[in-house]
Amino acid sequence: MSLTRFDFDSLPVTPWRNGGGETREIACWPAGAQDFDWRASIATIAQDGPFSAFDGIDRSITLLEGDGVHLFSAGHIDHRLSQIGEPFAFSGDVALNATLLGGASQDFNIMTRRGRWAANVQRITAGVALPAAHAGVLYVLRGSWSLAGGVTLAARQGGWWPAEQHGGQLTPLAKESLALWADIHPV
Repeated sequence: MSLTRFDFDSLPVTPWRNGGGETREIACWPAGAQDFDWRASIATIAQDGPFSAFDGIDRSITLLEGDGVHLFSAGHIDHRLSQIGEPFAFSGDVALNATLLGGASQDFNIMTRRGRWAANVQRITAGVALPAAHAGVLYVLRGSWSLAGGVTLAARQGGWWPAEQHGGQLTPLAKESLALWADIHPV
């Protein structure tokens, strides 16, 4: 098992060039690559502004905390990201504007290189078998979870693993447990 654990508070923080927020990178695969296959992060959107376009990238964004944002691009996307734990997938090719629906918003982001990798981000409340041949990212919103190898994760903690290096069962340890699981696989 090659699980890399993380805690929200220990993730490195990178302020956005436009001053509108910050990103905490969870993982980038391959590590350090400019032309990444997939990337996972948590972003804080602190003010209204443009959402960067990423040509050739498929994206998924999930609200973690706050009131959320309205994502808009005329003729392409008109979506209110306002339900905590509900993933929204879209093409990174589209330049969007993000308008806060209240105060600052915190979001879980998964990006995959189209044609090479794909991701299915799921809100989970029950046990699930992790496919051994897939990469993955797990982030706990509520409660605690047990993974293969005796690993336990609590709220605001998570783990990620490269393809073919993790598998087994993911099990909630408390009744109201909630996590996000990004199942990432080659196409």
